[in-house]
Amino acid sequence: MPTVLRIGGLRVAIFPNDHQPPHVHVQGAGKQAVFNLGCPLGPPTLRDNYGFTTGDLNRIEAALTDAMSALCSEWERIHGDH
Repeated sequence: MPTVLRIGGLRVAIFPNDHQPPHVHVQGAGKQAVFNLGCPLGPPTLRDNYGFTTGDLNRIEAALTDAMSALCSEWERIHGDH
């Protein structure tokens, strides 16, 4: 599972054999969240959350929004489409 972005101590990954729609897994500090990307233009939307606070999620969403183009490009590189 390639790490495609770091947000502080958090790891943002795209799993190679994962399913549509384009999304990322954010992991760190014993917590995990999944955001659908809404490629190619976004915005990212929270799909699942396991332990992150609302403040954490807002910071993660902002960082994903800033990196949207790169994240969608990585999804396409790994999966061949979005």
